[in-house]
Amino acid sequence: MSNFLFNTITEHHKYPNGESIPVGIDAGLLHKEILFQSNPEKICVEIKKDNTLHTYYYIGVDWISDDKVIYVAPKLNTKITVSQATINSSTLKETDFIKMLFHCLKYQDIANELDELFEIKWEQPKIEIEQKRDLLTPLLVVQFLGLLKIIVRKGLKKSYYKIEHNLYSRVKGRVLVCKTLKENIFKNKNLNTICSYDEFGLNGLENRLLKRTLSFIKNYLPVYAKLNTDAYIQNMFNYIIPAFETVSEEVNLNDIRYTKTNPFYKEYEGAIKLAKIILKRFGYNISNVEKQTINTHPFWIDMSKLFELYVLGLLKEQFKNQVIYHPTYNGKELDYLLLSPPMVIDAKYKPRYLSTSVIEDARQLSGYSRMHKVYETLKYSKDKIIDCLIIYPNQESNNKDLSKFSELMKDSNSVIGEYVNFYKIGIQLPIVK
Repeated sequence: MSNFLFNTITEHHKYPNGESIPVGIDAGLLHKEILFQSNPEKICVEIKKDNTLHTYYYIGVDWISDDKVIYVAPKLNTKITVSQATINSSTLKETDFIKMLFHCLKYQDIANELDELFEIKWEQPKIEIEQKRDLLTPLLVVQFLGLLKIIVRKGLKKSYYKIEHNLYSRVKGRVLVCKTLKENIFKNKNLNTICSYDEFGLNGLENRLLKRTLSFIKNYLPVYAKLNTDAYIQNMFNYIIPAFETVSEEVNLNDIRYTKTNPFYKEYEGAIKLAKIILKRFGYNISNVEKQTINTHPFWIDMSKLFELYVLGLLKEQFKNQVIYHPTYNGKELDYLLLSPPMVIDAKYKPRYLSTSVIEDARQLSGYSRMHKVYETLKYSKDKIIDCLIIYPNQESNNKDLSKFSELMKDSNSVIGEYVNFYKIGIQLPIVK
């Protein structure tokens, strides 16, 4: 088992004071920071000058030095008041990011927005971890099944593909002379000819690749308890698999790199990409699925991005096509615009909004709401102030969705008093039971 710097440490750990480096560890040998997708603005782990370690909004496992590993688990701070007592105790409950992803995958356009959700460092040495600590594979599996559900609903793509048949008393396509001599003529089967020709149907390379990946997932589902106990995943798998009944799972691994996609079947591109990652992750060996420990390349999952997509799902559930995701004006990308009621909305994966607000976020959102293009898109009079809303995680809230949106906007707890027409709404995220 890999040598972990901490047994367990969670995202956004002990903000803002950090975690002291364990006694006996030379902090000078540790990487000062680990970045997400090499982006200096996206820090997964940071060691500051006082030798304290800080984690931010990313979960995963990575090398923190040449021989030390850091594993960051999901969490949210939750205050629990003990009944009939004056003592408040803080505990940590693990965020169920898989269920968050479930909600995103209900909407086809969100399923196509998941490319920036994770990073796998294929070039770095593998890390041995327990199967239950594998945060990435469940996410890949759920994302893959979500895309396949969309594909199956639309219908599998048909294409031309090469087949070889030993035909009797007839010839079709190209005659494979060497194989015909070896398999037929030398065995006194003079009327048989082995031919290679194109056939049009469902058994194309792309569908065979997806079917092969489904075989891995079928063996994986019972292994991963969180997925195995969730009826939604099993039902989704049961919905998908009949569509591939006539598709073979025989795939030449050398052919996988040459797959092509059709713009009409745009979901295939994401599904094929995920299929390749899943197969590569298991080393193309289905027996690796059932191991107690796995060897994984370092990986990170962006929880703030997942929360942003989760909120997008909640908004679509309530407001349907009135939501515009990631509109860009003058080089500035907003999270969401709500056409009716007119509003600029931002998702902030910051639990501290429970007790305070962050002035930098308020200034940013206020700036967006004053842009001419925003007023034009919302068709709003420029002599009025556009409402601004920040949605943040709040495990003390009873709001699991936005079905009571109008009531929430009138609630005094939602008003950010320092600003005009500025609001915040806390959303309770699913937790691992």
